[in-house]
Amino acid sequence: MENTQSYTFKAETKQLLNILIHSLYKDKEVFLRELLSNASDALNRLKFELLTNKDVVDVEKELAIHISVDKDKKLITISDNGIGMNRAEIVENLGTIAQSGARNFIELAKQQSSDFSQVIGQFGVGFYSVFMVADSVKVTSRSFSPADTAVQWTASGDETFEVADSNKQDRGTTIEISLKDEFSEFADEYRLREIVHKHSDFIGFPIFIGSDEKQVNKQTAMWRTNKKELTDEQYKDFYRQFTLDFDEPIHTFHNITDAPVQLYSLMFFPSKAERSMFSTRKDDGVKLYSRNILIDEYNKDLLPEYFRFVQGVVDSEDLPLNVSRETIQSSGLLPGLKKVLTGQVFKELENMAKNDSEKYLVFWKEFGLFLKQGIAMNAPEVDKITPLLRFHTSTQEETWTTLDEYIARQPEAAPDVAKHIYYIVGDDPRSIMFSPHLDHYKSQNIEVLLLTEPIDSFMLMGLTKYKEIELKNIAASDEVKTDEEKKEEKEKAETGENKGLIDVFKSVLGEKVADVRVSSTLSTSVARLVDEDGGMNPEMQRVYRYLGKDFDQPKKVLEINTTHPLVEGINALTGQAELQAKLIEQVLDSASILEGVTPDPAKMVQRIQELMSVILEKSK
Repeated sequence: MENTQSYTFKAETKQLLNILIHSLYKDKEVFLRELLSNASDALNRLKFELLTNKDVVDVEKELAIHISVDKDKKLITISDNGIGMNRAEIVENLGTIAQSGARNFIELAKQQSSDFSQVIGQFGVGFYSVFMVADSVKVTSRSFSPADTAVQWTASGDETFEVADSNKQDRGTTIEISLKDEFSEFADEYRLREIVHKHSDFIGFPIFIGSDEKQVNKQTAMWRTNKKELTDEQYKDFYRQFTLDFDEPIHTFHNITDAPVQLYSLMFFPSKAERSMFSTRKDDGVKLYSRNILIDEYNKDLLPEYFRFVQGVVDSEDLPLNVSRETIQSSGLLPGLKKVLTGQVFKELENMAKNDSEKYLVFWKEFGLFLKQGIAMNAPEVDKITPLLRFHTSTQEETWTTLDEYIARQPEAAPDVAKHIYYIVGDDPRSIMFSPHLDHYKSQNIEVLLLTEPIDSFMLMGLTKYKEIELKNIAASDEVKTDEEKKEEKEKAETGENKGLIDVFKSVLGEKVADVRVSSTLSTSVARLVDEDGGMNPEMQRVYRYLGKDFDQPKKVLEINTTHPLVEGINALTGQAELQAKLIEQVLDSASILEGVTPDPAKMVQRIQELMSVILEKSK
């Protein structure tokens, strides 16, 4: 090579180069992403130059990127016909990390009226990622200017590089990468196509690999395309390719915003909460792009955790990147992006719930769990989430209702009722309607929310009131009766014969219960268990059970219905203390099961068999 000069990297450059090569990038394949980003940058800069200057080498040549592979030699060649570099520029751009001709161009572009948003900065930094996989690299470049001559730059990632004249005649830059043995996998056209599709599919110039004349990258980013130019079928096709989910998404929304931040987003509510075995998505999060370049495949910081089911693409013009493009610099932008995107998701859900209730219920059945989680996490958006919740109730078992609809149906004739939203928590949607706690509410036609999912107990930790109306668990106490009414009924119920029955129950059950008393609300059920005032609330007890945490199960109060035939029969068993005791113990165990607490199964089975034997003996 003629006119060869050797250079030594600056001390700080050598230090940073060592970091770039050995520890900055998690995935070695990103070297191709960086080189293609730089090629795209060079093509954009030429495109800008051609707006005012036609005295350019190869002025009519199509702007494109070409990649070729020599598998035997473990050699990759990447060529673009962009702006190119002369000797001074190649020394400046490739000899000093964080020095970039693109940076100066961006400043120039900002002063123009045209949109040069495709310009990718940090040329000098991204370029050096190639040394993660390369033994040596040769860069040959010819500037767009006819007055400049071609130049060649060579380095092997150590302390020096060489620059020499070249006889390259066509405009642009060619990078030849001699791969290390352990990275020979990249000397394969199929592998390189995979990387292009993953990271650089939407670069704004065609990319060709090998002798195939078919363009590898899609080039046009759908999320940057005007919505009016796209069809429903195109959105569906993109979703299928994006997720490998062949069911249609429940909902698609596409937004382009300029303020308060510049943002392109194309988002989907998937058809199912669970990813299929064929899904390309291996983690939660949306794909984050900066100017069409993928910088984070699973970004979890742009939406709240309870919206983690949302899939899609986010692209921002304003996004600052660090030297590796793998993490975002600390700035005020991410919170702004998150606020905008979260607002967009809420808007779509609110519109769907208002204007297409059937579609919303499809969404709710699949993803309602996530919204409940947002309440449980006490998210800042609780007030926005709560109107989106849907419930079955004691009077609307087969349909779904909102809290607003529940409130609107409360009886006008019962002003005390309107002060509360009543609910019951159970383990089984099929059996909760038989809960003894519902007796009084059914008889008074008072509607009660039916909560039967494990997440509901967690949700209730954050949902204590709605529109200043307090939520009340009907298993806690007799909420719909006044204190005076309860006192009068209790005094009446616990006198005379009833008092003797209570004493028998207490004698049999002993310390298994906190107390036994006559119920003032049961009408069709035998008994129920309620918590003592001031004890651990039922929601917290269920939370502890679901989490598998050890805790002292609080003793409960057993309330019995003295007018029920079974209780009357127990009371009539004078002189049969053993049989009476077995029946009383079974009443307690049956009530415990309805509360989700499993009694000793061996003892209960034995007792039931003994009671069955008594029945059979009497039937003879």
